Amino acid sequence: MALHIVKLCVGAQSIEDLSERVRRSAAENRKVGRGDVHAHVTRMHPRRQDELLDGGSIYWVIKGLILARQKIVGFEGRVGADGVNRCAIMLAPNVIPTEPAPKRAFQGWRYLRNEDAPKDADGVAQGGQALRMELAELGLL
Repeated sequence: MALHIVKLCVGAQSIEDLSERVRRSAAENRKVGRGDVHAHVTRMHPRRQDELLDGGSIYWVIKGLILARQKIVGFEGRVGADGVNRCAIMLAPNVIPTEPAPKRAFQGWRYLRNEDAPKDADGVAQGGQALRMELAELGLL
């Protein structure tokens, strides 16, 4: 059964911001021969990598709501300019909108069980995301 990660999407104001970031990252990775992937680099290495690779995704929290996900396709070790070992979570380049789900701020990332993950949004649900974001900003969700 798939296991997922939930992570704050720092700096993104919307799914469109996230999608643009992913587009630039995937283009850069294509140029350097890594393929059509978006790499999200984090300090911690997930210990449950096998479960995450069994259909897992990273669910992105934007402005207090889980709004989108990307499929996890691999992991790579990286060393930062400061010499610190890091983990690149390799993600499929398509950003999939989800049904909005409230999520309070936290540091780092958390595992998310498959049964607790929000469903992918259909066309009708996507239209309500802006309203849900407004309600979350007002503290009403």
